[in-house]
Amino acid sequence: MPIPQGQSITPPAVEKIRNRLGSETSPYLLQHAGNPVHWQPWDADALARATREDKPILLSIGYSACHWCHIMAHESFADEATATVMNRLYVNIKVDREERPDLDRVYQIAHQMLTRRAGGWPLTVVLTPEGHAPIFAGTYFPPEPRHGMPAFRQILEQVEAHYRRHREEMSDHDEAMRRNLKQLTRLSPGESPAPDELEGAARAMLDDTDRDLGGFGRAPKFPHVTALEFLLKRSGSTASAPKTIDEAIAVTLDAMSRGGLFDQLGGGFFRYSVDDAWTIPHFEKMLYDNALLMPLYAQAARVLERSDYRRIAIETAEWTIREMQLEDGGYCSSLDADSEGEEGKYYVFDIAEIERVLDAGDCAFARNLLGLDGPPNFEGRYHLNRRLELAEAAVAAGLDPGCADAAWERSRRALLLYRESRTRPDRDDKCLTSWNALMIKGMAVTGRLLGCDDLLDSAERALDFLRSRHTDGIRLYASSRDGVAHLDAYLDDYVFFADALLELLKCRWRESDLDHCIELVDFVLEHFRDSDGGGLFFTADFHEQLLHRPKAGTDESVPSGNGVLGRLLLELGHLLGETRYLDEARAILESYSHDMLRYPLGHGAILTAWKEWHHPGAQVIITGNRAEAQEWQTRLNYEPGLPPAIYAIGNGASRRVPLAATRGPGNAVAWICAGSRCLPPVTRYALLPAALARTVE
Repeated sequence: MPIPQGQSITPPAVEKIRNRLGSETSPYLLQHAGNPVHWQPWDADALARATREDKPILLSIGYSACHWCHIMAHESFADEATATVMNRLYVNIKVDREERPDLDRVYQIAHQMLTRRAGGWPLTVVLTPEGHAPIFAGTYFPPEPRHGMPAFRQILEQVEAHYRRHREEMSDHDEAMRRNLKQLTRLSPGESPAPDELEGAARAMLDDTDRDLGGFGRAPKFPHVTALEFLLKRSGSTASAPKTIDEAIAVTLDAMSRGGLFDQLGGGFFRYSVDDAWTIPHFEKMLYDNALLMPLYAQAARVLERSDYRRIAIETAEWTIREMQLEDGGYCSSLDADSEGEEGKYYVFDIAEIERVLDAGDCAFARNLLGLDGPPNFEGRYHLNRRLELAEAAVAAGLDPGCADAAWERSRRALLLYRESRTRPDRDDKCLTSWNALMIKGMAVTGRLLGCDDLLDSAERALDFLRSRHTDGIRLYASSRDGVAHLDAYLDDYVFFADALLELLKCRWRESDLDHCIELVDFVLEHFRDSDGGGLFFTADFHEQLLHRPKAGTDESVPSGNGVLGRLLLELGHLLGETRYLDEARAILESYSHDMLRYPLGHGAILTAWKEWHHPGAQVIITGNRAEAQEWQTRLNYEPGLPPAIYAIGNGASRRVPLAATRGPGNAVAWICAGSRCLPPVTRYALLPAALARTVE
């Protein structure tokens, strides 16, 4: 048909594809908002586009403090030629693993299944457009062939070509991957382990320790906090614990705190050590590492009677409050490993800088203390490690050993002030419910054990933040930034939040916190339980349906949600006299007992819960006059050793705790219980420590 003069044909509208990360809240996603890659968030629009255009999905998972994520972003995602290939062949989706740990768990397992090796970040996975099953998985890839790795663009083209050649087989592939993932994560429930089996697990952990340099296994060395906590609680629970446990714990805690894993100037721990001797870390600082290590050192300070561990715990808390806590109370997620494009640049020194900042006497002292007379330990510069005791360093520098503490404090402050003039690493200021809850508990434990009220104040501010920003009725949001909270919360969010509430009750009693704790626990049991396979899923029954519904009892960078809930249910069940919680705890823990005994090092949280099952920790409930009850609580917390759970409830202040539900005499009265066994009430404080000692023997 001829076109009438003066008219033209309008071609069909073509939807313009663009990078959509600019409207996200995650700092990691925002870092990629300016890439030429047409990045999409993981959402319904992006997934629908893949199906509609029949394009495989290029899924890239990372986080803002990740060094190799930055490298791949600079080399490939900021490169126009690479972006052109990605945009032509794929729907490209970028995910922050800290906001979407569910996706990360699923595709890390898939990576391990496809490659037969552990994954990591950045995680690079190609998915089918409809079933979202992986057809290829890897981590970092260079822009050109290097060190036996193919170029990223080669992979992009080859994998897409494979998809086209096998397009008709992809539905079967999707279903096979679902089956295999489910089979791979199937539990082999066992029975309740006997006490001697827990002893065997402790011995297996000790066999894995590096008796000379500390830690478990070889580099890279991670702290393995849950394993150390299990050993420490075993040490602190009985005077007959083998000396080798104390020695192994001390060697590791000394190596981490004196070496490069700890920031000797500013406080706080880095992620992990890249060498066996804990000299050089991976320089990112994560909130969760410090939330776990801080109370570990506080507990070790009490159990092992080490004042230096007290200092490490307090310096870590001070760093957290100073650099990671926002004005509204929430804790930020991490500090980057890089600054000005270089890993560790913010933290390392050369000798000329130190000589310029310190006077001659302090410089000589610092050189001896920090081992700066030897060759540089990090790319021509020094990452600071303590090599001598303070008094030894003072003597070596010709100073009075009595002046050593003042000399170090003076040197530390001067070097820290100089360091703070540098370009700081970027801070990921999103607030995650699970990590905030871990830090709230860490602040509460450390503040209670070391008598630091400012730490308890910090915990309270963060709790108020979570309550005001991250809750919607009983349901929780997983993440927030700049006042915007989103994403359905995960198992760890609910469990760690409930655990933090119970810990704060040991510092001050607030019945509403107990109510909230119980509500969260009951919600988890209703919506996360695997009624068929045992244990708890990582996502709720109302969560987005993914390729796989993950479930884990193994501790990773944070404790297992199943393990923490198992212990929490035992503590709560004994406090409330609720046998249903004890039954639930046993069912959850038995689901993982087989895996726990096969791999103790990875199941510290489950092991700690089983220890609580066999040997319930003492609980002291103090009723009567509220002020006097709180005074008894404070005094008992400062008795030697690791104190039990002490609840200063006061007269008639709880309708849920049976021993405190009725109004008794006006004076304070202490009830000491271990499991379901309670001693007669103690009416004089002078008798209380001895009565407690008889309970824990």
